[in-house]
Amino acid sequence: MKKSKTRIFVNNSISSNLIIFIKDKQHHFLRNVMRIKINDEINVFDGISGEWTSKVIAVNRENTALHVTQNFKKMQSSPDLWLIFAPIKQNRMSIAIQKATELGVSKIIPCTTEYTNIKNINVKNLYQNAIEASEQSERLDIPSIEKEVGLKSLLNSWPKDRKLIYCDEKNTDNKSIIETIMPLKNSTKKWSVLIGPEGGFSDREKDLILQNNGVISVSLGNTILRSDTAITVALFCIKEITS
Repeated sequence: MKKSKTRIFVNNSISSNLIIFIKDKQHHFLRNVMRIKINDEINVFDGISGEWTSKVIAVNRENTALHVTQNFKKMQSSPDLWLIFAPIKQNRMSIAIQKATELGVSKIIPCTTEYTNIKNINVKNLYQNAIEASEQSERLDIPSIEKEVGLKSLLNSWPKDRKLIYCDEKNTDNKSIIETIMPLKNSTKKWSVLIGPEGGFSDREKDLILQNNGVISVSLGNTILRSDTAITVALFCIKEITS
C-alpha cells in the first residue's frame, strides 16, 4: 500500500472494514487535485474514534470509495477553549476560522455588536473552513460553530466557571497578555477569547463586558491589530500558557 497522500474528515462514525463514499468537494479534491489512484492510502477521521487508514478501492465521476482498515491514532479532544469574535469580511473571517482551528479552539461563536457591519453569516461555510483546517493541521476533531448571538445575550448567559479574555485595545496597564493571564494558569481550565469588531466596542459595551466577573482585560501590544491578527495572537498566547 502506498503512503497516505492526504487526510479526510468523515461526518459519520468510522469502524474497521467500513466502505466510505467520498462525494462533492472532498471527492473533487481527491480526484482532480490529489489525483488519487486505486490502492492509494487515505487517512480518515471522524472527530469521535480517532484517525484511521483506508485504501482507495474505486474512483469514478460521482465519488471516491474507500475501504477502512485500521485505527492508528486514538481520539484526543482539543483544549476547552472558545473564540468569540465580531464578524468581519468573508475572506478574512475564513482565514480567522482556519487559524483558530489550527490553534485548537473547541467552539467558535460569532457575536454581533453595535459596530458590526457584517450581516447574514454563512455558518455552513465557516464550518467547511474549519474542516479543511483540521484536515491540514492533523487535528482529530472539528470545532463547533454556533449561530451568531448578540453581545448582551452572550454575557447574560455566560458560564461562571469560564474565563473570558477580553482583548482591549484601550488597555493601558503596560502588561503583555501573557503577563496578565500567567497567574491563572493553574487555577483555570476553561478559557475563552473575545475579539471586537473593526472600530472596537462602544463605551456602553465595554462597561457591560467589564461588569462580568469572569472577564480579564488584556493588551495585545501598542499597535491596533486587525481582527484576524488579534485572534491568532491571543489564541497562541493562551495555548502557550495552557499547554
